Amino acid sequence: MSNHETPLVRPKRKKVWVDYLIQFRWVGVIFLVLPMSLILDMFIYLDQVISQRKSYKQLQKEHNKNVIKVIKRLKERNPSKDGLVCTARKPWVTVGMRNVDYKRAMRFEVDLSDFRNILAIDHDRMIATCEPLVKMGQITRATVPMNLALAVVPELEDLTVGGLINGSGLEGSSHLYGLFSDIVVAYEIILADGRVVRATKDNEYSDLFYAIPWSQGTLGLLTCAEIKLIPIKEYMKVTYKPVRGNISDLTKGYIDSFAPEFGDTDTEKVPDFVETLIYNPHEAVCMTGKYASKEEAKMNWTKINYIGLWFKPWFYQHAQTALKKGEFIDYIPIREYYHRHTRSYFWESKLILPFADQLWFRLLLGWTMPPKIPLLKVAQTEAMHNYYHDMHVLQDLLVPLYKVSDALEWAHSEMEVYPIWVCPHKLYKHPYKTMVYPEPGFEQHHRQGDTTDAQMYTDIGLYYAPGSVLRGEVFDGSDAVRRMETWLIENHGFETQYAVSELSEKEFWRMFDGELYEKCRRKYGAVGNFMSVYYKSKKGRKTEKEVQEALEIPYVDGTD
Repeated sequence: MSNHETPLVRPKRKKVWVDYLIQFRWVGVIFLVLPMSLILDMFIYLDQVISQRKSYKQLQKEHNKNVIKVIKRLKERNPSKDGLVCTARKPWVTVGMRNVDYKRAMRFEVDLSDFRNILAIDHDRMIATCEPLVKMGQITRATVPMNLALAVVPELEDLTVGGLINGSGLEGSSHLYGLFSDIVVAYEIILADGRVVRATKDNEYSDLFYAIPWSQGTLGLLTCAEIKLIPIKEYMKVTYKPVRGNISDLTKGYIDSFAPEFGDTDTEKVPDFVETLIYNPHEAVCMTGKYASKEEAKMNWTKINYIGLWFKPWFYQHAQTALKKGEFIDYIPIREYYHRHTRSYFWESKLILPFADQLWFRLLLGWTMPPKIPLLKVAQTEAMHNYYHDMHVLQDLLVPLYKVSDALEWAHSEMEVYPIWVCPHKLYKHPYKTMVYPEPGFEQHHRQGDTTDAQMYTDIGLYYAPGSVLRGEVFDGSDAVRRMETWLIENHGFETQYAVSELSEKEFWRMFDGELYEKCRRKYGAVGNFMSVYYKSKKGRKTEKEVQEALEIPYVDGTD
């Protein structure tokens, strides 16, 4: 192992009362959060069943009424008194840990809670029209029986269409289709002045179409999106291949599992799904998936694995068995495969309920999993919230494929978080330079995985307590994130915006390109009406001065 790979040696940290609160939080989760999660799940499911029984014509009629309500609400706003526009969604409802301190300042809230329906599934156009609060689990429940799915289906069932568009999202099929926003063909947006526009890549609002992704809802209010569907089969044939060696060896195994050489157009060699789980600096399991028919699965019935059943081992632990028994194959029902990481929130549930992966718990209470993230956040005290920011890592690093090894070495040295989720995705060249964009001139280097129209990137998912925290050592989460962001800027990487950020405004716009975004903010009237994307993501409470500056109203210091 190189010196760069060696984790930092840190002094021991003295335990405080919050450590014990975190250690025994499982009591509240079992007796409070899990029962409430079941009740909430039941109401959500009933709401979705009612929605599915309505005709698309009726749903569209309700949608149009709700759009009119939003327009009327925007007309009620007095810019000089009411603050900047944001949704009325409560901060704890979101799935991620992104800073929501902007909702503690003066603001004008618009309720979008009724925008939670699938408006149409068009078999001819292969398009699903969805409102922003439609969840991934809701979509797969509707489309999988039709042998259809979104081209990119992020794993967690509670992730929403709006969050994946305005923020970011990807999955094991992103090496073929790109980020979630890349499979959207049209957006319906309500602008600050109440105009409703439909933005596509080739109409008069094409600049807005390319500016929407990663904008965090700061250009207008997203009310629906038309999203690309693909035909699928009933099962996923998954191959689990163990890889051992140093970080460079693990990286090579990951890249070779899916990435063709530049110019290789033989798509048969490219799997439908790809992910790699790195369990420690010397061991990983590379997984590739191919869609399989129910006939093929039945012919291999001994290899069918109903991974979604409540008593089954968590998926990441099931995959880890390849390190002992060697390469193997199984067939997983397709909807269970899409949401394979939901029950354990990848491996975060191990921190919340340390014994929830044990057989006895899975048999008795596995059917209650997972606890709802919003309810977990509601149950947190301010001290616990700060503890997670300081002693926990929840980050996705988007880096060029050829820099994955360097990124993994950096992550091991600075954060030492395992397991690590590694998932490739295309980063397309667009007619406009978007907030996230490939390296200029990447196509001239003819690197493995790249094509003439897209550079292959990788999402490195770091979700767990760092090794130093688990050993009781000092760890400064804010400082670690700051160093991570510096590394990403220097290596043309990107930080997903659901996570905690320490970026200054100058650093933010070094990481992301703001030219198109700022042009669209001015052109479509967002300036002085909607918050800027940095304002929303900036850590810390917003001061009165910051609110006034964002509104473009002259600030008068009351101490003068």
